[in-house]
Amino acid sequence: MSSFVTEVLASSGKLEKDDLACKISKLSRKVEETKEEVTDMINKKYIEFIPSMEGAEELLDQVESVSKDIDLLKSCIENEVQQNLHDAVTEYAKLKQQLEKNTAVIDLLQHLQEFDTAIEEYHRALQEKNYVVAAKQHGKARASVNALKAWKDSELPLVRSLSSEITIQRENLIYHLGEEWQKLAVWKLPSTKTELTSVKSFLKTALHLNRGGSKGDESVPHALLPSILQALSIQGELHKKIKLFGQVLFKYMLKPLIIYPSLVVEVSSQAEQETVLSLQCTETKADHPDPSQVYTKVLTVLKTLHEHVFDEKKVSEILGDLIWEEMSECIIRECLVHSIPTNSSQLAEYSEVIKQTEDFEGSLKKMGYLAGDSADLLKYARNVNCHFASKKCQDVIVAARKLMTSEMHNTVKITPEYKLSIPKLPSPSGGEKERKESCKKSGHYDQQSLENEKQLSPSTLCLPVCRISESVHQLMDLAIQTLSEAVGSSPQCAVQLFYTVRNIFHLFYDVVPTYHKDNFLKLPHLAAIQHNNCMFIAHHLLTLGFQFKPHLPLKDGVAYFVDLVPGFRRLGARCFMAQMNIQKAEMLERLSTARNFSNLDDEDNYSVASKAIRQDISNMDGERLRTLCQTITEEGPLVFNPLPDENKNKKYQEEVPVYVKKWMTLKEISMVLNANLQEIVDRWAEGKGPLALAFSCNEMKSLIRALFKNTERRAAALAKIVK
Repeated sequence: MSSFVTEVLASSGKLEKDDLACKISKLSRKVEETKEEVTDMINKKYIEFIPSMEGAEELLDQVESVSKDIDLLKSCIENEVQQNLHDAVTEYAKLKQQLEKNTAVIDLLQHLQEFDTAIEEYHRALQEKNYVVAAKQHGKARASVNALKAWKDSELPLVRSLSSEITIQRENLIYHLGEEWQKLAVWKLPSTKTELTSVKSFLKTALHLNRGGSKGDESVPHALLPSILQALSIQGELHKKIKLFGQVLFKYMLKPLIIYPSLVVEVSSQAEQETVLSLQCTETKADHPDPSQVYTKVLTVLKTLHEHVFDEKKVSEILGDLIWEEMSECIIRECLVHSIPTNSSQLAEYSEVIKQTEDFEGSLKKMGYLAGDSADLLKYARNVNCHFASKKCQDVIVAARKLMTSEMHNTVKITPEYKLSIPKLPSPSGGEKERKESCKKSGHYDQQSLENEKQLSPSTLCLPVCRISESVHQLMDLAIQTLSEAVGSSPQCAVQLFYTVRNIFHLFYDVVPTYHKDNFLKLPHLAAIQHNNCMFIAHHLLTLGFQFKPHLPLKDGVAYFVDLVPGFRRLGARCFMAQMNIQKAEMLERLSTARNFSNLDDEDNYSVASKAIRQDISNMDGERLRTLCQTITEEGPLVFNPLPDENKNKKYQEEVPVYVKKWMTLKEISMVLNANLQEIVDRWAEGKGPLALAFSCNEMKSLIRALFKNTERRAAALAKIVK
């Protein structure tokens, strides 16, 4: 560019002027230097040339005059040069602008040429189904259009037309790729109207895979499937296609295989280049899938896809990233959760599941479906102790709550000799031998020191004979079983199980009084049973902690269960006293009409007091009891109908008294409830009637006293009830 400017300035005659200005500038500097030298010389020789001072001053004036002339000449030359330079720069700017325009036009034509070439190659490759070349050429054409859009005149109709054309061709390419993809991966799915809630609903699921050519197939110049996948990747559509494929794959094939143990996958070949994955049903009694079976089924599907479709690592990574999170959660929720042992003795066997999980994730990583640092399933499996404790605690709490909300009237007898059934526990580690020797020595010493002292009774700290709920007895067994599980577990698991047992008793304290509140108020015997239940639990909580303390990894400051004892005693006493207060109120209400039991020699006062104490059955109660008894006697025999013919069943219905010993007693009670005193006496018949066969004298008299008021007629009737 500098040579071009030099030529322009030389042709216009301005270069010589520039050289003249340089010479004048040099001459001017030389005059200045001469002037300075003369001045210095005059100053040095001033004293020496005083007599000729007038001559020196004249010479100095001449020098100054020449200097002024030179400055004036210099100023004129500089002005002329600057004007010439300004004209040269202006002309240079015009030439540069023209050059830039010419360059831009050349670039525009070059981009148009590149676009035309790329589009021609694109159409040729698309026709030949060489989708990778087509995608690359389309990318080049798009780059040319983007370069044209960056031009300042990008609003030209030509640029808009090219932009529209490149968009249309992209959609055309994606359409062809989609069509080819649908031919290579064909799904057969259940009807959209079918509810996917059972194994049968998935039996129509199948996936047909067709590679569309292979490396050894000379008729096809390239493998069609890899070409399609690479072209989709170039166009940025691969992730979208794999995402849709992964959603269908998980919903209709992988998830059912994980959930249903009876569902298996079958791999078959229908043609040379076609592989079919289909779901089949097998018989199994398992409620939940086994981890090894789930891993085998999932790997069968993913290995087949890897061998026939996603043999490129990039594609496998995309599919793995899209389905792994949901699939791993499904495997944990539907499979691994149910594989957690329910007993601590089974924990050692779980190492096999951990090994299977590790191999499963290793296979996925090898095929590219899983990233190197992903190990969700393995982390869950290795944390089996924590999961075991959580599952065990949950099961224990559920079982305990079920016992607490069950019926309480079924009881078991507790004697002073009763002891909790605690299994044999392992010896605590460290110092056991020394402790035994110490105990022997201390025991010998105590025996000698207490030889002449009064001994405690064998029944000390023993519960008196009582009856407790069977459910509470089972609840205590559940607590002991859970503590025994804690003894053989890891420290973390043992602590969790211990506090679960404490939570059982906290739950009892809160749930039982609330759930059975109405029954405790209405039924006195249940209130008494609840009192016994609380005292039974409190009694054993005193020593339960000390029996397990040497075997549990707890801190020394833990109270175990002793701190719960006062609360349970108060709970039992509170329930018992509430029922006592109810009974007291009822008795006071009944005795309120007894006239303070004064003047009992008076027949009326005695009658009222007796009624208050005995509470005779009211007329309404008697009528209702009679109705119930009559319903039983009339409809009860209808249960005996072994034959289809109703008439033939009467024979068996009439034989009810033979098999039901108290049947005649029930019928006689029904009659007495609806009879008067004279009818009862007649049916007694001096101890020879049907009433005498069903009741004793005392039973009959008590029934009459309960049904009838104390009158002379009742007294006369009672006198006739003798045998």
